[in-house]
Amino acid sequence: MQGLSLQSLKKHRALIPLYVCVGIGCAGAVGYTLRLALRNPDVAWANKGEGASNEDYRSKQYKFYSPNLDYSKLESPAPKY
Repeated sequence: MQGLSLQSLKKHRALIPLYVCVGIGCAGAVGYTLRLALRNPDVAWANKGEGASNEDYRSKQYKFYSPNLDYSKLESPAPKY
């Protein structure tokens, strides 16, 4: 198939920006998915037993971007256990 090997890419130079853009898009999608899986408080990878709660996230800002609010100064609406 043309355009899938390095030799054919040398002949079809117009495909190189396409591969670069698709590669950057795929890397961004994988990176964002990993960020959601590792940093989101809704995901629990380890079972900590009975004492596991989300109290650690009461004062943390986990929203990706907010230009209007500073979450470090807001009081959490979550109940205190």
